[in-house]
Amino acid sequence: MLEEAKKLLQSYFGYEAFRTGQEQAISQVFEGHNSICVMPTGGGKSMCYQIPALVMEGTTIVISPLISLMKDQVDALTAAGIPAAYINSSLGFEEVRETLHNVQQGTVKLLYIAPERLDSQIFLDELQGVHVPLIAVDEAHCISQWGHDFRPSYRLISRMMELFPNNPTVLALTATATPQVRDDICRILGIDKEHTVMTGFERANLTFSVVRGQDRERFVKDYVEKNKKEAGIIYAATRKTVDSVYEMLLKKGIKAAKYHAGMPDEERKIGQERFLNDEVTVMVATNAFGMGIDKSNIRYVIHYQLPKNMESYYQEAGRAGRDGLPSECIVLYASQDVQTQRFLIDQAQDQSRIPGELVKLQGMIDYCHTENCLQQFIIYYFGDTDAEPCGRCGNCLDERESLDVTKDVQMVLSCVVRMGQKFGKMLTAQVLTGSRNKKVIEFGFDKLSTYGILKHQSTKEVSNLMEFMISQDLLAVEQGAYPTIYVPDGGRDVLLGKRQVLRKGAVVTKQLSENDPLFEELRKVRKELADEAGVPPFVIFSDKTLQDMCLRRPQTPASFLEVNGVGANKLEKYGDAFLEAIRSYEK
Repeated sequence: MLEEAKKLLQSYFGYEAFRTGQEQAISQVFEGHNSICVMPTGGGKSMCYQIPALVMEGTTIVISPLISLMKDQVDALTAAGIPAAYINSSLGFEEVRETLHNVQQGTVKLLYIAPERLDSQIFLDELQGVHVPLIAVDEAHCISQWGHDFRPSYRLISRMMELFPNNPTVLALTATATPQVRDDICRILGIDKEHTVMTGFERANLTFSVVRGQDRERFVKDYVEKNKKEAGIIYAATRKTVDSVYEMLLKKGIKAAKYHAGMPDEERKIGQERFLNDEVTVMVATNAFGMGIDKSNIRYVIHYQLPKNMESYYQEAGRAGRDGLPSECIVLYASQDVQTQRFLIDQAQDQSRIPGELVKLQGMIDYCHTENCLQQFIIYYFGDTDAEPCGRCGNCLDERESLDVTKDVQMVLSCVVRMGQKFGKMLTAQVLTGSRNKKVIEFGFDKLSTYGILKHQSTKEVSNLMEFMISQDLLAVEQGAYPTIYVPDGGRDVLLGKRQVLRKGAVVTKQLSENDPLFEELRKVRKELADEAGVPPFVIFSDKTLQDMCLRRPQTPASFLEVNGVGANKLEKYGDAFLEAIRSYEK
C-alpha cells in the first residue's frame, strides 16, 4: 500500500517523497489505527488523508469547520484529476442531492462535510450503505473545550462513527494543540496515545518578530509599500481598526480588501475572492478571516493589535508561507491592546471560560516582552521543551544600537508623579509636549514644571516612548474604564538615578524578495489560466513551483515534469503555456 501511495504522490501531486511525519501517519491509517496528527500549518496535513483516500476502496469523509477551505481543497483536488466534493450550507437542495447521489454511486473519493451536518438524522441516513474506510477530522482542536476554537457540533463525530459497520479508521489533524487539548482529542475519538504523530511545532521558513513602542501606522505603510507585489494579511482586534487600516492603505494606493463580521456576507465574500485570486495583495481583517484559507503564497502576516492567545496567534501567523518559502510574522505591540482584549474576553457567553482566557492572554503579553528566542517561546508553550533558539527571529538577530534615554524617561516619570498618577497616557503626553488642550488648561497642568519639557517631540513620539516604558515595567497601567498610568518600583529606581535606561532604535522594514522578471512573467501566465478555470492562482501552481521553474528553466515536457509540484495531470493541463512563456523569456 505504501509503495502505491508514493507513486500517487508523484503522479497526482508532483512530489518525489513524503514530508516528515506524513509517511508515519499514512502507515498508521493503512494499519487501521485511529491516530492524531499534530503538524504546523503548511506541514502537509491534508496529504495524510488525501493519499490514503486514493489508495483505499470507498469514500473518505473529511470533517472540516471551514467552508472556504473545503472549496479550495476540492478545487485543488479536481484540478489534479481527483474526484472530490463537499456538502455545506453554501449549496442548494438540488446540489446536495446530486452530490449525495454521486457518493452513493461510489464516484466520489473524498467528501468534505461541515460538522453541523451531523446534527441532521436525514443526512446521516443518506450515508448509510456508503463504504467509508477513513474519517478525517480536520482542525481537531475544535473538539476540545480547552481548545481556543471549541465547536460543540464536533462532539457529534462519535455518533457518526457508529453509522458504519466496518468501523472506519479515524485520523484527527490539528496544527495547534497543547498537551491538555491533545489528551481531550484522544479521549473523545478513541485514539491510543501511542498513535500520535507529532512533527514539532517549528515552522523553519517563518521569521517571527515583535515591534514595541513604534508608530504602527507608519510601520505598516512603509512595510506594505516596500512589499507591494507580495500577498499579506494584516490582522486587527476590532472592526473599527480594520476599517481605519484599510482606508489608510487605499489612500496610499495599495490594492487592499477588508473582512470582518460587521460587513454584509456578499461584500465579505467578494473581498475574500479578490484576495485569493491575487486581484488585491493585502487583506485587512479581524480573526473572523482566514480559518481554512489555503492560499499558499502569503509572504507576511502582521498583527496590528495584540492577539488574544498563543493558539490563535500561531494559527493566524501560520497562514504565511504555506508553500515553504521564507515569510514574516510580525506583532505590533501597544499596551492599550491588552485592555481591548480584556474587554472582548469579558463579553464571553460562557463566563466560566474567562479566567482561563485571561491566563492565555497573559501568555501572549509575555511573548511580546520576552528578550529570548520568539520561535522557542512558542514551541515551549505547546509543550515541546527541547527546542533550541531559532537563530532567525527578531530577537535572535536583533543588532539595533541601544540609545541612552534615561533623561527623557526621568522627565516622563517626573510628570506622571506631578500629575498625581491619576491620568492616562494621552493627557500626560500632551502635558509633556506643551499642548494648549482644554483639559490641560482646566486641570492647571500648564503650570507644572514638567509642562512642555519634551516639546521638541510630537505627542505620538512621547506616547511611543511611554509604550516602551510600560513594556519595560518603568510605567504601569491601572486597568479600568479609563486606564491610568502610575510609577512602579522599576520607575522609581530610574527617577532616583539608580538605573540607566537603554532603548533600541526603531525596527526598520525590509523588502522580502528580489525582483525576478521571469517569475513575474510566470505569475501572469498563472493568473490567466486561473481566471479561465475559475479558481485561485495557487490552485494552478504555488509560488514555490514557479520559483523552481525559474531555477530549472525547463524546455521540454519531460523536464517540466521534474519541477517541484508538477504532476502528470498538471503537465497535460498547463505545461504548454508555461513552457512557451519560459522559451519566450529565454529568447
